[in-house]
Amino acid sequence: MAGQQAVEHKYVYDFSEGNKDQKDLLGGKGANLAEMTNLGLPVPPGFTITTEACKAYLSTGEEPAGLGDQISARLATLESAMGKRLGDPDDPLLVSVRSGAKFSMPGMMETVLNVGLNDRSVVGLSAQAGGNDRFAWDSYRRLIQMFGKTVCEVPGEEFEHALDDVKRAKGVTNDLDLDADDLRGLVDAYKRIFSKHTGREFPQEPREQLDLAIHAVFESWNADRAVLYRRQERIPADLGTAVNVVAMVFGNLGPDSGTGVAFTRDPASGAQGIYGDYLANAQGEDVVAGIRNTVPLQELEQLDKKSYDELLSIMARLEEHYKDLCDIEFTIERGKLWMLQTRVGKRTAAAAFVIAGQLVDEGLIDLDEALHRVNGAQLAQLMFPRFKLDHEFQPVAKGIGASPGAAVGKVVFTSARAVELAAEGESVILVRRETNPDDLNGMIAAQGILTSRGGKTSHAAVVARGMGKTCVSGADDLDIDIPGRKFVVGGQTVSEGDVVSIDGTTGKVFLGEVPVMPSEVVQYFEGSLDPAHIDNALVRAVHRIMTHADGKRRLRVRTNADTGADAARARRFGAEGIGLCRTEHMFLGDRKELVERLILARDGKERDDALAALLPLQRADFVEIFREMDGLPVTVRLIDPPLHEFLPPLEQLAVNVAVAQERGEDVAKEEALLSAVRRMHEQNPMLGLRGVRLGLVIPGLFAMQVRAIAEAAVECAKQGVRSCPEIMVPLVGAVQELETVRSEAEKIIAEVTREQPVDVLIGTMIEVPRAALTAGQIAEAAQFFSFGTNDLTQMGWGFSRDDVEGAFFWRYLELGIFGISPFESIDREGVGRLVRIATEEGRAARPGLKIGVCGEHGGDPESVHFFHEVGLDYVSCSPFRVPVARLEAGRAVVETGGSDSR
Repeated sequence: MAGQQAVEHKYVYDFSEGNKDQKDLLGGKGANLAEMTNLGLPVPPGFTITTEACKAYLSTGEEPAGLGDQISARLATLESAMGKRLGDPDDPLLVSVRSGAKFSMPGMMETVLNVGLNDRSVVGLSAQAGGNDRFAWDSYRRLIQMFGKTVCEVPGEEFEHALDDVKRAKGVTNDLDLDADDLRGLVDAYKRIFSKHTGREFPQEPREQLDLAIHAVFESWNADRAVLYRRQERIPADLGTAVNVVAMVFGNLGPDSGTGVAFTRDPASGAQGIYGDYLANAQGEDVVAGIRNTVPLQELEQLDKKSYDELLSIMARLEEHYKDLCDIEFTIERGKLWMLQTRVGKRTAAAAFVIAGQLVDEGLIDLDEALHRVNGAQLAQLMFPRFKLDHEFQPVAKGIGASPGAAVGKVVFTSARAVELAAEGESVILVRRETNPDDLNGMIAAQGILTSRGGKTSHAAVVARGMGKTCVSGADDLDIDIPGRKFVVGGQTVSEGDVVSIDGTTGKVFLGEVPVMPSEVVQYFEGSLDPAHIDNALVRAVHRIMTHADGKRRLRVRTNADTGADAARARRFGAEGIGLCRTEHMFLGDRKELVERLILARDGKERDDALAALLPLQRADFVEIFREMDGLPVTVRLIDPPLHEFLPPLEQLAVNVAVAQERGEDVAKEEALLSAVRRMHEQNPMLGLRGVRLGLVIPGLFAMQVRAIAEAAVECAKQGVRSCPEIMVPLVGAVQELETVRSEAEKIIAEVTREQPVDVLIGTMIEVPRAALTAGQIAEAAQFFSFGTNDLTQMGWGFSRDDVEGAFFWRYLELGIFGISPFESIDREGVGRLVRIATEEGRAARPGLKIGVCGEHGGDPESVHFFHEVGLDYVSCSPFRVPVARLEAGRAVVETGGSDSR
């Protein structure tokens, strides 16, 4: 029975027993050590303890049954292979203990080297090394330092201070200038530090050192920094980490030894060549720890040509085998090269595209695999301008990077001032506590938006992303004084007209002008760079991969656009129509006075007059958009937000009226406005009189918009422009609402298009949970669906989108309740299920029903894959995210093994 138990629960694998495809079981490091071993490369012998052992240990706090015996058996095999024994005082076997999860998690668990050394075997180690006492005591002090810090949580800086004290006392700055006696004294100092913090002597039993180090690796999986990293990178929390126990090889035996890291291509640019660093007479982490200056890998050729040539040969072999950029760690021990690790290397976004293209050219991968190896997040990084931080620029504040990019301009505090200065050719940064729809003109005029409140789903963030504007929100260190036209941060006052620079990727705010580099990728998408005639490897690679993605994808990609300019830019970026034209943005600016007339109308005639004045303005807007989208569909959402949003805030208006009355001024108009605002005031306007409800309660409002759309379509048709309007009714929760609006709309359309036929579809936005659950009924009256996932998420979760991010989302992310905000990436299990139900039931009732999505999720890479899986026809997103959605729609087909585009 015991033997059967051991077979069923095999927790320890020799390197010769695994391969690179066993990362779930052996972790990335163990799987790749096994792969290199099986390729016949010079890998020190060792074994891997599986992720299953880690998960079992974490669930009980104890080693799973049989693990200790399996470790002992593998240790005996290792001792036999090396001809040495762990703990032998005369000829000790030493091992390293390293973590290795399925996904690389840099800095999560540091390596412990030289496990097995103690007060007796340090003498034997010296004898092994030909009487090299310095090497032996250097190895021993490293063990105590690494073991103390990593296994027993002794503050690392105490060891560093002790090392600095010894060097200072000797009058040297380099640790290589310390001799054996210096290091022997350092070992004693390290032991005292260890004892002070742990309450025990440094363990002398080698097997105890090994077991404690293995347990520390297991426990590191749930360390704070590991948990935080997993959340940021969306790595599942239940994977566990493997542990690798490897026979030590030594790079600190003298000038003919050393350690280094190498890349088969430049991870920053993707350029081919020899990239890496080498450090002679060094061990383990010295290369990356910055203890001494490394030399470029090319210099190894002069130091040790035999090892250099062998390393280059192995690098070429590994890249051909893995068919990708490889990141390699190696050690040279007295002229003998040892491979300690390889993995598919991390790279910049630019390098990812360039390398994928190179590997296709070299015949190592095909275009499907190239498409798989890049992603939308990388493409988005390449599309935004970035700061060129050649000099030392220190941020004065940090908020949330709400919309990527780099923006520089003069500070302004009002939209009017932003528009004024922009018209004079000035670059401006609009600074507000928070923005609202009234700030739209200023946001359009500004290079970037900076707010002291809000998060990634605040008004400023959503609108900025839609326009491709840089935005930093929630920079709460800023004390903003709008009336005084200044803000104070860190004791410094920044006044209107002063220049600031904001980084929408990192959320950092700088005083003064930081140089900005334009995005060559955006220039390509906008047509100003021809990939066929430009010496730019990145642009050529992007063009090639995007062309392949367009050929593979099934999902169409539309854009969210409210103006002709936005529509034109989106079309250049590859948009295949407009999935959301928000008509409420057409009610702002100079037209607010007409909206006020509509709201204050005392009878039907005044209301009709206000609507009649709005009609030609709306019609002109639609004509402009239809012209830009000639031949492509345009989904126009009828007015959605409550009308009070187009009026001054209640508190501000009340104060203004009171002050004016005190001065004896004529406030009849303002009092009428105040009365209307009070009448329309709602405790929760997002769940109040808005969307379809507004169209049913305000006679003629929707009719005016429908007429404007139809008349614009007819006017375009007469000019030879083919328009494909789709009228979308928002916030429908019951089929009867849609039926009422559709009936009136169809009469108007029939009247307007009698002499010039134009096809106009009428559908609805699925954004109320009840609509999703009754989609079969609603589809009988709808010619298309479009999911408004912003509101569907808000109502599905019961969250106020404008409030929750700053209020408690940070805590939900910290606790792991969210891996990512459900407003950023679709909640598959909850909101996503509503999308799936509505899609299935809608198409069951109306086969061939056209269905899309136009919420923020339409441009989110993870969400695009979900919408492909569910079977939607298209996604719609902001113009700048159109290329991202195109790329991800192609990747979704490749990664699910689907067929080519229809």
